[in-house]
Amino acid sequence: MITKLIFRRLQALVLFTFFTISFSFSQPAGYYNGTEGLSGISLRSALHNIIKGHNSISYSALWSAFSDTDKKSNGKVWDMYSDVPGGTPPYQYTFGSDQCGNYNGEGDCYNREHSWPKSWFNENSPMYSDLFHLYPTDGYVNGRRSNYPYGEVGSASWTSLNGSKVGNNTYPGNSEVVFEPIDAYKGDFARTYFYMSTRYYTEDAGWESNGMVDGADLRDWARKMLVEWHESDPVSQKEIDRNNAVYQYQNNRNPFIDHPEFVEKIWGDAASSTAIRSRLRVSVAPNPCVNTVEVTLPAEQATLQITLFTINGQVVLHQDFSNEDEVDVDVSSLKQGLYLIEVAAGDGVYHGKLIKNQ
Repeated sequence: MITKLIFRRLQALVLFTFFTISFSFSQPAGYYNGTEGLSGISLRSALHNIIKGHNSISYSALWSAFSDTDKKSNGKVWDMYSDVPGGTPPYQYTFGSDQCGNYNGEGDCYNREHSWPKSWFNENSPMYSDLFHLYPTDGYVNGRRSNYPYGEVGSASWTSLNGSKVGNNTYPGNSEVVFEPIDAYKGDFARTYFYMSTRYYTEDAGWESNGMVDGADLRDWARKMLVEWHESDPVSQKEIDRNNAVYQYQNNRNPFIDHPEFVEKIWGDAASSTAIRSRLRVSVAPNPCVNTVEVTLPAEQATLQITLFTINGQVVLHQDFSNEDEVDVDVSSLKQGLYLIEVAAGDGVYHGKLIKNQ
């Protein structure tokens, strides 16, 4: 009886410890409160406010963090540029001892890959060491990737030992040189990009505009491609474990791993018109303003719908106009602060920012 009692108490202790550890490494209760029923720009803004202001670790601290965030079951580095899921990788790295250093070819060492290239955000912080888009990868493959966008390659000019490719993009809407990871990890990188577009939404002043992105916003072709990658390569246990591990360092999470359905709600075709600030920009003057602003579009529009949002995605003003390319909007009733402007017009959706004084 005593032996059985001791066993049961030990069993209860083990179960308690297990559930305690599991809880501490899972999504916190209420973390996504306030996102219910939202979509498009409103959901993107709400998620931004949840995950912004994360605890930023140093760039050098990434080396040790990787041993928690990117460790295989065999203890080796989980390198998505060299791994062969279900097969034998061409090489594997040991944490610490195989850090780059210099390299001359594949298999020499691993380094710190900015999956969203650091030149795209001018190497600024906190994105420079944001673990959610930094991964340990083979140094040589990382170098061959360079700062090319992700895409889908037809005829490859170079192929890594695990099948990652460099070559011209064949995805409709873009034909520049791109880097294509293997299919098994396309969803990982897609959800990484959705995180970056959300975490740094409205915090992308000075970021690069190129063939794939405009600041923290995805070009339309890239949005469509990454949604396809997300759908064809669903969230894996690897990503769930990594999300939990990064949370312990940064105190924020990747919402698109916790809630994959958020991708469709923000970037799916049905929501895309309000999901991104497209390349169509609206001119607003004066800015900052006090009582009235003049909103100017490049050409006359048969219909205009002007909507102002708070940074949290709340609609504070909506007006309809017709046969105009320049309209005056009364903002005297708005509180002081930053607002996002969306103009739905006949030739597209325009976006801008407005600062209200007094």
